[in-house]
Amino acid sequence: MFEAWIGDDAPGRLGLEIAEALRAVSDGGTRLYFMCGNRDFLLGADFCRRAGMVHLEEPHFIDTADGPAMLLHGDTLCTDDEAYQRFRRKVRNPRWQRRILARPVWWRGILARLARVMSRRHTGSSEALIMDVNTDAVENAFRHNQVRRIIHGHTHRLAIHDLQVDQNHCQRIVLGDWNEAGSVLRSDHSGLALMSVARDGGGPIRLRLHETAASLR
Repeated sequence: MFEAWIGDDAPGRLGLEIAEALRAVSDGGTRLYFMCGNRDFLLGADFCRRAGMVHLEEPHFIDTADGPAMLLHGDTLCTDDEAYQRFRRKVRNPRWQRRILARPVWWRGILARLARVMSRRHTGSSEALIMDVNTDAVENAFRHNQVRRIIHGHTHRLAIHDLQVDQNHCQRIVLGDWNEAGSVLRSDHSGLALMSVARDGGGPIRLRLHETAASLR
């Protein structure tokens, strides 16, 4: 949700504005859930309480019209990017996080800016294929978690992928980013629909159907 998050004790003006907006949605009766990504992994319980949302651990399982689905951020599927996987193991370690959060806010801010520079360099110098999901990792995730549908972001290559895993029809649904536009996945009794979100100039936000998920056979 954030380009960088250095701790719930340093939300900044933007963080406070977002928390206030989310709280208004929550107070209006909409249930909000949050799963951290590869840049806001230090977002914790204090901010979630302020924003009125529930923090989800990864993976998280939900029910859909035709069976359970697994929610992931998606970076664990990109196993070909070995440098990133080493980084992920370090920053997701609770001991490392406690050490970082014990540092002064100004120090954490410098570290976050340095991390963003390094991330841009890594992204710019890495082949696109390396930063996408690994086929074996995807198939193993289906097998290990005994699901037939995975929903994730991270790569932000908006699409619904149908595949066969051990002769089972499975689906991997990828959500897009939220730069110029956005995307959402709508789930109801009729099934799943991947929607793109756009704003025409200063007009209202519009949802457009991108792709409908086929029923799992």
